[in-house]
Amino acid sequence: MAAVVRGKANLSAMAPKGIPVSTRLTAFAFLLACVALPSLSSSFSSSDDDYDLDHSGKFEIDDDMFWKDGEPFQIIGGDVHYFRVHPEYWEDRLLRAKALGLNTIQTYVPWNLHEPIKGHLVFEGIANIVSFLELCQKLDLLVMLRAGPYICAEWDFGGFPAWLLSTEPALKLRSSEPDFLELVEGWWGVLLPKVAPLLYENGGPIIMVQIENEFGSYGDDKAYLHHLVTVARRHLGENIILILLPEEKYSSGQRDGGSRENLEKGTIRGDSVFSAVDFSTGDEPWPIFELQKEFNAPGKSPPLSASLFFCAVKIAHRVYSFREFYTGWLTHWGENIANTDATFTATALEQILSGNASAVLYMAHGGTNFGFYNGANTGGNESEYKPDLTSYDYDAPIRESGDVDNDKFKALRRVIKKYSATSLPSVPPNNEMTGYGRIQLEKTAFLFDILFTKGHTRMIKSENPVSMEATGQMFGFILYVAEYISKNKSVLSIPMVNDRAQVFVTCPSGNTGRPRYAGIIERWSNKPIDLHYTKCHSKVENMGRVNYGPYLFDRKGILSAVYLDGNPLLNWKMLRVPFHNLNEAQKSNPIFRDACSNFIRISAHEKMKDAHEVSPKEPAFYAGRFVVDNKKDTFISFSGWGKGIAFVNEFNIGRFWPSNGPQCCLFVPAPILRDGENVLAYHCQDCLDVSFGSCFDPDTAAVAAAVMATAAAPIFTPPAALAAPAIFANAATPPTSIALKAT
Repeated sequence: MAAVVRGKANLSAMAPKGIPVSTRLTAFAFLLACVALPSLSSSFSSSDDDYDLDHSGKFEIDDDMFWKDGEPFQIIGGDVHYFRVHPEYWEDRLLRAKALGLNTIQTYVPWNLHEPIKGHLVFEGIANIVSFLELCQKLDLLVMLRAGPYICAEWDFGGFPAWLLSTEPALKLRSSEPDFLELVEGWWGVLLPKVAPLLYENGGPIIMVQIENEFGSYGDDKAYLHHLVTVARRHLGENIILILLPEEKYSSGQRDGGSRENLEKGTIRGDSVFSAVDFSTGDEPWPIFELQKEFNAPGKSPPLSASLFFCAVKIAHRVYSFREFYTGWLTHWGENIANTDATFTATALEQILSGNASAVLYMAHGGTNFGFYNGANTGGNESEYKPDLTSYDYDAPIRESGDVDNDKFKALRRVIKKYSATSLPSVPPNNEMTGYGRIQLEKTAFLFDILFTKGHTRMIKSENPVSMEATGQMFGFILYVAEYISKNKSVLSIPMVNDRAQVFVTCPSGNTGRPRYAGIIERWSNKPIDLHYTKCHSKVENMGRVNYGPYLFDRKGILSAVYLDGNPLLNWKMLRVPFHNLNEAQKSNPIFRDACSNFIRISAHEKMKDAHEVSPKEPAFYAGRFVVDNKKDTFISFSGWGKGIAFVNEFNIGRFWPSNGPQCCLFVPAPILRDGENVLAYHCQDCLDVSFGSCFDPDTAAVAAAVMATAAAPIFTPPAALAAPAIFANAATPPTSIALKAT
C-alpha cells in the first residue's frame, strides 16, 4: 500500500472564524462526528513526492479527506434499502434522494433475503441487488455497501437466514467456528463476485464496503474478523476501502464504544481495515482519539480527519453514537411513534457539513418491512421482547409512501443545498394517491378446518415440542397439538414461548368438536391460563427475530416443556402454518391458496349455525374484491381489528395490530395492484377486538376496516372519519362493507 500524507492540518485555519482556538478544537471534533469511515486500503507515505498523480477511476482517502478521481470529495449520503422498497419504485425513491441533495446511497445486504432456504439463492424481484446498484450508477449516485454477513438493520435475525438456527449442534454465530465460517464463505462466494464488477475502480458506483456491523458490542473473536477481511479481499481486491465498525455496547443506557475494552474486542490492529471509535456527546474526544491510534497503523489515524469519527444525538432518554446521521428512530409495537424535530435535525446536519465533514443520513427513506422480515429488540433479558412495526417510515425526510412535501425534507434540503458541490435537481411532486370505494369482505375459511381436513401440511410428532426451525419452517405460524385427561379445571403454563401463543381447546365427544379459545401466552407477559376439555391446540406466531444484542440466537415456537398442573404434557403433534414471504413465489402456498382463491358462498341458515359453533377468536381468513381503473398508491386501515397479516393480490404487505398500536394502516404501493379486479385477503389471528365482546355478530359476512389514501402518510393514525368509533358506530349492526377513500 503506497500513499502519502499531504501535510499536517493547521488547526487554527480549520476552525470556524470568530471562535477561540481552544473552543474551536472542541467544536471541530464534534463537527467531524457523522463522517463516513475510511479504510487503510487508501495509501499514505511520508512525502508528497511519492504521490501518484493518476487518480482517475479511484476513490481514496488521503490527507484526511476523501478523494474521488483525484479531487476532494464530501460525502453527503443516505440510506435507501432496496429490500424495503418495491422494485418499480427504486428509481422514484433514488430520484427523491438525489433531489434532497444526496450524492451517495448506503444500503445493507440481507443474507436471508437472498438465501431463504439453504442453497436456494434469490436475486430476482426485490432481491435483484445488481439492478439496484446499476440504477444508482445510472443516476450518478455512489454507493456504500454494507455486506454483512450480520447487518442488524432492524431486520429479522440481523440479516442472517433463519435456517442457521436449525443446524445441530447449534452454530456459534458471528464467530470463527469452522462450520459457521464455511457457510459465510459460501454466501460471500456468491454475493461478492456479483458486486465486484460494480466497484468504483471497475467503473461502478461502489466506493466502500463495510464488513460485519457493531461487532465490538457483541464479541471479541479476532480470528472471525480477520477471516472476513481475507474473504472480502479475495473477491474484491486490495484497493476497495473496507470499513470495520466496532460500534457500541450499552452500559446503563449509555453507549461505551470508545472504551479500550470495546476497541480491543471489535477492531483489528494494523492496516488491513480502518478501525474507528465512537463516543457520546459530552465525552472528551482527545483521549479517545489517542487511544484509537493504538489500533491503526502509524500515521493512519489522524485525530482531526473528516472521515474518522462518530457523532452523537440524544433521542428520548438515550444518547446514540453513530457514523450515520439519524433522521429519526425505529418504533416497536405498543410504543409511541419515534420522531425528531425537523429544525433540530437540519441544524445538527449543518454543524457537520459546515466543517467540511461527510455525513450519511440514516434513513433518507425508510420504506416498509414487507412480509415477515421485521426485526425485534430485547431489554435486559430475552422476555423483554419488542418487535418492530411493519412500517419502517423512521420519520425520514422521504416518507414511507415517498412523500417529500414535509418539513424535514425541506429543512434538510435547504442545508444540503448550501454545501453541495453541484446544483440540486428539482423536487418531484408527491406520488398521487387515491381510494377505491368500499370493499365487501367475506369469511372464506377457518384455519383449523384447512389444517385438519385439507392435508396441506405434514404432521410432525415428538414427545416434547420442537422449535419452528426444527420443523423446517422459518416464518409465519406453527400449531402444536396435545391431548390430556380433562378435569373440571387445569392450569397450562409454557415457560418459553417465542413469541405469542394462542391456546384453544376441544372436546371430541362434544357437540361440535370445534376449538374454543382459552387464552394467550406471550413471551413478554408469560402467564398461565386455565384449561377445560381434553385437547390443547397452541398456535404460535413468530413475530420477528431479534436483530441486535446478546439474544440474537432467537429460535421460534415452543422452546421448553409444556406443563399441565405442574406436570409435563407429552406426545405433541406439530403442523406448520406457512405463508409466502416477501421473496417467495406468490402462488406457492397451498394453505393461502385454498383459503382465499375462491370466496365461500353460504346461505343465511348456515351462517347462523356457524355463529353458534365457532369461537369468535378462532383464526380465520377474510377476502374481498375491488376494481381498479387507474393504479395509484393507497393505504389499508385496520382500525377496529385485532391482529393479523394482510395480502393484496397475494403480495404479503405485512402485519397489522391496531389494537396494540401505534400503526393502524398498511401501505399498498401501486405496482402490486392490477388493472381491473384485485383481491384483498388476510389471515386474522385475533379476528375481533375484545372491546366488541358478544355484541359483534359473526353472522355478518362483511367486517369493518378501511382502505384509504392520504397525502399525509396516515400509516399510524387514520383520519377521524375512518377511525373505529365511526366505523363501528353501532357494533350490534356492523357495516357490510369497508371504505376505500382518499382524504
